[in-house]
Amino acid sequence: MSVHAIGLAGLVIIFIIGTFRPINLGVLSMVMTFLIGTFVVRETPREMYSGFPVDLFVLLTGVTYLFGIAARNGTVEWIVDESVGAARRRRSLIPWVVFGLAALPAMAGALGSSGVALLAPLAMRVAERCEIDRRMVGLMVVHGAAAGNFSPLNVLGAIVHQAVTSRGLEMSVWTLFGGNLAYNLVLGAIIVAVFGGRRRRTAQRSSDSDAASVGTKHTRRSLSIDQMCTLAALAAVAIVSLGFGLSIGFVAFAAAAVLHLAFPKSSAGAEKLVAWSVVLLVCGVVMYVNALQRYGTVTAVGAGIASLGTPLVVALLLCAVGAVTSAFASSAGILGAMIPLAAPFMAQGTIGTTGMVTALALSATVVDATPFSTVGALVVANASDDERQVVYRGLLAWGAVMVVTAPVVTWLLFILPAA
Repeated sequence: MSVHAIGLAGLVIIFIIGTFRPINLGVLSMVMTFLIGTFVVRETPREMYSGFPVDLFVLLTGVTYLFGIAARNGTVEWIVDESVGAARRRRSLIPWVVFGLAALPAMAGALGSSGVALLAPLAMRVAERCEIDRRMVGLMVVHGAAAGNFSPLNVLGAIVHQAVTSRGLEMSVWTLFGGNLAYNLVLGAIIVAVFGGRRRRTAQRSSDSDAASVGTKHTRRSLSIDQMCTLAALAAVAIVSLGFGLSIGFVAFAAAAVLHLAFPKSSAGAEKLVAWSVVLLVCGVVMYVNALQRYGTVTAVGAGIASLGTPLVVALLLCAVGAVTSAFASSAGILGAMIPLAAPFMAQGTIGTTGMVTALALSATVVDATPFSTVGALVVANASDDERQVVYRGLLAWGAVMVVTAPVVTWLLFILPAA
């Protein structure tokens, strides 16, 4: 039995056990990484450690620690009060405002996770205060960030364009950007239609009293010195990370450390608000998927599909592999692996280059709604304790739908017409 078959079987076993037994999937994934790495592949512990997503760990813990301090000293509550007061009776627009705010940093060139890391904590709390479905707002954050993924200024757009042109092929970057934006806008409309009815009547009944109470709060309430410093710290994190490209996780840790040192009393216990179960879950699963990539399993599956020889079928299957794998791993890494496999078919002229790249790019990124991706994990980590399981299951179900539908729909929209 090949290492690729064993690795894929291990992934199935992890999810079967995790479904029927109350154990963190991250724990199972780390155990499976150890078992296969030690007894099948004969890896050293150092090699197994190399698959641990340190950047994701730092991002999740740094951002949730910083917002934990902001929650402890009342800054988050003040921001939410102001936001709800501004929204007043326009609650139905909140999901679309969130979508737009998530899209702008990505369109301007920031990684999608950077904008989501700053927006998700506030968006989830506004949703809670306004009695809006947290799953809906979380998904609007995710797909808003995805909508800006392939702008000409975005890193993912640059990676895809370079991977295509370096192989002597040409593509339209504006078609890729426009197709991605339109697809995510449609998904946003579907999200609002599917999740928007929850608690709508409750929200309507409480709208008058909420608007009045919020109005008096934000006219009478003044900020304390630690809250003003926290607001300044949040703004500094956004400017430094988005403007200068520094690690938002490390910058958030630095800002949190300064606030904790300056205001130890109001910051006490902030580390307990870090969603450690989510960190363990996501980092463990990603560690195992990185091991599969290290074994060459993803490349082997893609190469096997590429050898089938029927261009339209190969294009569909490559999109499916990109969607399934990217649900657990780096979208940039998956696109970097899948585009070279699709290059021979695009060079033949049977499959349009722009259509194939657009379908593959969308298939590999709209699945980021799963709680195992960076942006999905950020949404789950910032849900309240009593809502976290509901949000996790909602994102998992939606992500599964994206994994199944995105390859087929994008194939029909972008590949088949140009074939």
